[in-house]
Amino acid sequence: DAYSPGGQIGLRPDRATLSYCQRAREAYRGVPVIAGGVEASLRRLAHYDFWSDKVRRSILLDSKADLVAFGMGEDSILEMTRRLDAGETVKDLRDMLGIAYAMGASESPPEDAVQLPSFEETRDDKFAFAEATKIIHNETNPYNARRLVQYHDRQAIVCNPPPLPLSQESMDRIYAMPYTRRPHPRYKETIPAHEMIKDSVTIMRGCFGGCTFCSITTHQGRIIQSRSKESVLSEIKTMSNSPDFKGIVSDIGGPTANMYEMKCAKPEVEAICRRQSCVHPTICKLLDTDHAPLVQLMKEARETPGIRKVLVASGIRMDLARRSPEYMRDLVRHHVGGHLKVAPEHTDPGVLDKMRKPSNDDFEEFTDAFNEESAKAGKKQYIVPYFIASHPGCDLDAMIHLAVFLKQNGYKPDQVQDFIPAPFDVATAMYYTGIDPFSKKPVFIAKHLRDRKLQRALMQFFKPENYFEVRRALEKAGRTDLIGDGCDSLIPSRPPREAIDSRRDDANKRFRGEYVHTVGEPGKGKMKSKKVGQSKGGQSKVGQSKGGQSKGGPRKSRNGPGKGYRPKAQNSGPDNSGHDNSGDQNSGNQGGQGKAGSRKKKKR
Repeated sequence: DAYSPGGQIGLRPDRATLSYCQRAREAYRGVPVIAGGVEASLRRLAHYDFWSDKVRRSILLDSKADLVAFGMGEDSILEMTRRLDAGETVKDLRDMLGIAYAMGASESPPEDAVQLPSFEETRDDKFAFAEATKIIHNETNPYNARRLVQYHDRQAIVCNPPPLPLSQESMDRIYAMPYTRRPHPRYKETIPAHEMIKDSVTIMRGCFGGCTFCSITTHQGRIIQSRSKESVLSEIKTMSNSPDFKGIVSDIGGPTANMYEMKCAKPEVEAICRRQSCVHPTICKLLDTDHAPLVQLMKEARETPGIRKVLVASGIRMDLARRSPEYMRDLVRHHVGGHLKVAPEHTDPGVLDKMRKPSNDDFEEFTDAFNEESAKAGKKQYIVPYFIASHPGCDLDAMIHLAVFLKQNGYKPDQVQDFIPAPFDVATAMYYTGIDPFSKKPVFIAKHLRDRKLQRALMQFFKPENYFEVRRALEKAGRTDLIGDGCDSLIPSRPPREAIDSRRDDANKRFRGEYVHTVGEPGKGKMKSKKVGQSKGGQSKVGQSKGGQSKGGPRKSRNGPGKGYRPKAQNSGPDNSGHDNSGDQNSGNQGGQGKAGSRKKKKR
């Protein structure tokens, strides 16, 4: 768990909002409970839950919270506290933007609300779930979104339109708060997530990319909200005065590194627009993609006294970056620490379309421009691309297409990103239903673990331990032409020694440990699990009495348990019969052989 001290797992409860709401009610009886944050935002209506592999109802009902404030919530918190302090009830807050609430069974929902398929319908009918996803995502523009209502049995869940985007003044005020930039003092071990972001600076929120596998649009909104240049530089100056700061800003960006101050050129069009993405399938002609404010901000940031380096680690939207040669030049010369991480996500056109990502040509052209600028700067710098396996629409042919691209271009990904469905995402609806929510066409889904393992292996075809999985995938897809010793092959015709060793080690791990056999107790007919091994006196426990003789009574088994696999002990050798007893727990010779041991020797 990257958010826990020392990266320990199990310190936070699963579905934490449910536990925290319950504890809050126990501690403060009669006090309204208002839930917020990413989990509450993404589960505010009926949603698919990957952990349980089923559709769950709204978090409002499971947590019994009075309200859910979805989105980032700073303005919502202020408005709620002020109104409650003025004497209003929590029920009076239902008129706020960015609020979801559960109505009583006898209450009627607002007449202007758009009715979604009910929880029961989305649970039982995948087409209804896909239709609900489409409606929800069409109502995400805060300037024209309508109120939604979804019935859960007789109880209605009402979801108001999203909150309006923050102004630049509000953004500056929020980030000017006197944060300590440190974890809580009770934590003694380092927190991995904090180590990654402690020297980074957020310059904007939101994303208009609309990628189907991403939750940023659902939580932060599609409209970009940027801080002023003065606000960002003030934070960097504060960082430079900290005694723990080493002079390197690890990241200057946000959900996307290069959308700073970008917006629709015509607000009157933006107010009625229902487009899911401003950059897919093509970049909207009304989108202002000017990088000049960002270039100036980056320049002044790296020239701040006490700053040695300002890096860009947030994802770069490559199709936008290529529109600004000045941005590409400054990025490559001043803001890359040897490796630049980018996320083309895939190479197959069909998969990229399901992701709402640009074509692979865009990635190749960006790479060419990056290498050209690096050469001009006299620097050896490299692109580190990130790809996703098992995304909806991605079958073995698509993954083989990606593997061939990696081979041809010399990329060897260190990490593999497996698609994990998050609540509320469009790609999650595809994963659960097998349907594209907008076109209603079927989508291939790699759901089974064996299929996902093959896709993971293909992305790292060059690793010897993946040889047999890759070979199985190529044979299954009918692409045995990629098995051979030529330069165009993904894997050799004969498995390397490391692949065989890896498979053997994996098999050993699977079968290591003691066996457990189920035998009946004499005279009782009940089954009882007993370990096959030695008793305290060194006697075999199977088929022997306390004195080493066979017990009378009903026969337990015609054949005693076999020797099975045992790791060889260091200080052991052959017994008197010439057999190696290393790890053989049935060879207790001191008290005489039991039936199991004697039959085994006869069999040999």
